[in-house]
Amino acid sequence: MSNIRITKQFNFETGHALYGYDGKCKNVHGHSYKLSVTVMGRPIKDRTNVKFGMVIDFSDLKKIVTEEVVDQFDHATVFNETTPHVELAKELQIRGHHVILVDYQPTSENMVIDFAERIKRRLPVGIELFSLKLQETESSFAEWYASDNL
Repeated sequence: MSNIRITKQFNFETGHALYGYDGKCKNVHGHSYKLSVTVMGRPIKDRTNVKFGMVIDFSDLKKIVTEEVVDQFDHATVFNETTPHVELAKELQIRGHHVILVDYQPTSENMVIDFAERIKRRLPVGIELFSLKLQETESSFAEWYASDNL
């Protein structure tokens, strides 16, 4: 039986700032992110299984990605916890804002690596994360491929 790739797309809004950056992105700003998640596996052959013919039920993949990424990052502001932005983060949290502190510079490149790790640990046996595409703007995105990270 063949390996099949399936993809589900997600949308969420997230703010961030890049501490030490020499351009506009040093300022707090946000993006309407689009995340494409592609997994690979073999369709279920057991005719008695309610998921017969599926690699993974799209609703199961949606639950994983929603819990691990979308619910966490949607309408949050992400800062690197090892920079002075931590002071701004504390002030925003005191005022009731949803802030995420990470141990990396919150670029699309680093966020897609973080998302890959979050998603991989939740996938069922036999299902592999093939790739992620995190689109920050209409013309800018970062991609993660399992084959590049062996």
